[in-house]
Amino acid sequence: MPSVLVVEDDPSIRQSLIEVLAEHGYAVRSAGDGFGALREVTQVHLDAVVLDLGLPDLDGADALRMIRGISSVPVLVATARDDETEIIRLLNAGADDYLVKPFSGGQLIARLSAVLRRTSHASPAHAAAGPGASQAAEPLRPATVGELAVDPGARTAYLAGRELRLTRREFDLLAFLAHHTGQVVSKRRLLTEVWREPYVDDQTVDVHLSSLRRKLGERAAAPRYLLTVRGVGIKLVAPR
Repeated sequence: MPSVLVVEDDPSIRQSLIEVLAEHGYAVRSAGDGFGALREVTQVHLDAVVLDLGLPDLDGADALRMIRGISSVPVLVATARDDETEIIRLLNAGADDYLVKPFSGGQLIARLSAVLRRTSHASPAHAAAGPGASQAAEPLRPATVGELAVDPGARTAYLAGRELRLTRREFDLLAFLAHHTGQVVSKRRLLTEVWREPYVDDQTVDVHLSSLRRKLGERAAAPRYLLTVRGVGIKLVAPR
């Protein structure tokens, strides 16, 4: 039974989240502030953390950075902040995914299940699918595209000899695109094969692509490696 820590200062919201998670087979712990969350992370085995940003003692982004300093536990951020720059900042600070408030219990379970699958933790929803529910993913091969070198086995990416500092999800996205260099890949396929969650909205991909572009030294208006094919998808190519 996966163990999830809910960090939420509003007692009624916290209780609602606990009930939803418990109903779906999770063992739930809770904290009402940032320092309480840090104590839980250091003292208890956890499979995931659902972290609200509006905490009474710490800004949630600071709590996220502190958690990342002591643990690699997957963190799903729950935030009312829907600004893309803020979301990118959170992902770069170590969040594995995010949910914008208000959200339904179904959205929470779907995102949390996807995070646990991606980070190799068992989840009730995934286990319920049973063996053979999905085909094994094709192993990703090392690829060199222009001055970009991606090695999925070592989980390293270099641009012109400089190692790129990528989040887990940014690396997974880049490695998948590098494995399919020159091919147009739809956002739906990325959600299915990289996020392994086809029912999440496309903005999840857009946010990660925006951050990845910045780290590759390009913009959507002036792309070098990541080319958008309008209405179709995205492809990774060598700059001309």
